[in-house]
Amino acid sequence: MKPAVGVLALQGDFEAHRKVLEGLCVDVREVRTPTDLAGLDGLVIPGGESTTMTLGIEREGLAEPLRALAAGGAPVLGTCAGLIMLDRDHLGLLDVAAERNAFGRQVHSFEARLDLAGVGDDVAAIFIRAPWAREVGEGVEVLAAVDGHPVAVREGDVLAVSFHPELNGETRLHEWLLRRIEQARNRDGGDAR
Repeated sequence: MKPAVGVLALQGDFEAHRKVLEGLCVDVREVRTPTDLAGLDGLVIPGGESTTMTLGIEREGLAEPLRALAAGGAPVLGTCAGLIMLDRDHLGLLDVAAERNAFGRQVHSFEARLDLAGVGDDVAAIFIRAPWAREVGEGVEVLAAVDGHPVAVREGDVLAVSFHPELNGETRLHEWLLRRIEQARNRDGGDAR
């Protein structure tokens, strides 16, 4: 059975993630309310504007259901503002403190090639008003850094990056999510749903 992956669709670049996941033959569902989380095997929190996303999560009552989904073993991938949404001050699913717009304004956007432990080497990364992890807790693994600043971090089955892999055809982060879903299914003795 194809894995069911939700993409938080309150604001931001959710459609591009949807296309990447559909290309990987995944059952993709847009998540806007707590009922949209039912039966999901994993979740993507896309880039966008973190304040608007926070307000949408509060308005829809999604914070606790999102935490419960992750606590229940569903792997989570956050990109750009998704890193912010996963940090200590927001959903609290990663023991990191994110710094918004850490690399500067839109005009300071850039591209880089990164080696991400457990994901792949020479990963194409597009940084747009990107955050970084300003503080990283003991249980968090830094997978990549730019100028000494963590831009890819993982804690258990939660992976967050400062960049936009969905914009350039880079599928390895989404593939990581699918591998983690498969591992969770195997731990649970089959279909996690």
